[in-house]
Amino acid sequence: MHYLTFMIPVWLLYMLLTGNWAINNIITGLVLAGLVALLVRPVKRPFTWHRLPDALLASGIYLLRLLWDLLLSGLQVARIVLTPSLPIKPGIVAIPSECESDLGVALSAHAITLTPGEMVVEIDDEGIMYTHMLDASNPDEHVEAAQRTRRDLLSRIFV
Repeated sequence: MHYLTFMIPVWLLYMLLTGNWAINNIITGLVLAGLVALLVRPVKRPFTWHRLPDALLASGIYLLRLLWDLLLSGLQVARIVLTPSLPIKPGIVAIPSECESDLGVALSAHAITLTPGEMVVEIDDEGIMYTHMLDASNPDEHVEAAQRTRRDLLSRIFV
């Protein structure tokens, strides 16, 4: 039953994004929503109304934070590309996700990979995300603060 509660919003989102309410598109959307549910394997969680405002607020903050990180990283990458003499040190950095759910780890890795100049190349069984960074010369304070913010927001959204 909890698969249906996951599939219906995914299907509705698909229908709203395509804007095509023909029967073949409705069936295609249902099949795709079912496949997404099988891939994601949603965990049944009790729903409480009193937690909804905090989860919505955390979702908004997470989205704004993601957009801000995208903007700043895009500017940093543009600066590196336009000024090739800048001393950069590309490398792979291990970032502990510290998220409690697989969905939290996946969304955290997605946010990192969306950011220009960074890409998660592997996630191990303990949730350590191995991330290639265009400039890994001083990753400790930036990575720790950014991951702590992501983890806190995702735990408010998905707990």
